[in-house]
Amino acid sequence: MISKLAEISDKSIIEENVSVSSFSKIHENVHIGKGTIIHSNVNIYPGTSIGENCEIFPGAVIGVIPQDLKFEGENTTVIIGNNTVIRECVTIHRGTKDKLCTKIGDNCLLMTYVHVAHDCQIGNNVILASYTGLSGHVIINDFAILEGKVAAQQFVEIGEHSFVGGASLIRKDVPPFVKAAREPLTFAGVNSIGLRRRGYKEKEIREIEDIYRAIYIQNNNISKGIEQVKNSLKKSNLSSKIISFIEESDKGVIRGMI
Repeated sequence: MISKLAEISDKSIIEENVSVSSFSKIHENVHIGKGTIIHSNVNIYPGTSIGENCEIFPGAVIGVIPQDLKFEGENTTVIIGNNTVIRECVTIHRGTKDKLCTKIGDNCLLMTYVHVAHDCQIGNNVILASYTGLSGHVIINDFAILEGKVAAQQFVEIGEHSFVGGASLIRKDVPPFVKAAREPLTFAGVNSIGLRRRGYKEKEIREIEDIYRAIYIQNNNISKGIEQVKNSLKKSNLSSKIISFIEESDKGVIRGMI
């Protein structure tokens, strides 16, 4: 159902079974996928594409131009996948010439007052709890969870299946499969509970624990820890994924327990 009090540009594309409540505004050059529900007082700006069966709650603002002072009006977009929920007063900004797109994947949950800045790339099944703020160019991989009031510095990357504790400041990259907490942000163990919930076998979880034990516990230097993993532990897809993430990190990864 589309309310008569909603304002929808005739240059937007609204698929079947979309619901738009009163006082929401959908600008030109917007695409809304099948079955998506848009509550009242939502603003969706040009260049936004929203997938199927999403739900967007009151006060959300999506696709507005970025706050980056280098933005020169380039033609950029916001792309949101299927089955994603965007709660009240979330703000999502368009990309800049860096990536030309701010992207959010499928099955994500962005809770109240989350801010996603320009050029962020968010994977599938990601949860951002209330008041979390992402600066520009942040990458969050699949199944990561950020608790409330987390602040992520620009260009950081957060690995898949990682868990970041509430009110944390993320200044360095967070490797996959870990828990991160404290100030400054440090390694706080393997996210074993989350991995079990997502179907990882006990053998795989123990392997991940062995890898991070070598990197963060048995060595006071991450480079030495990686060498120990390469020399002492059997090579696997999991170890390759973890080592590649750490070695390819531009900002460096979080440190071990203090």
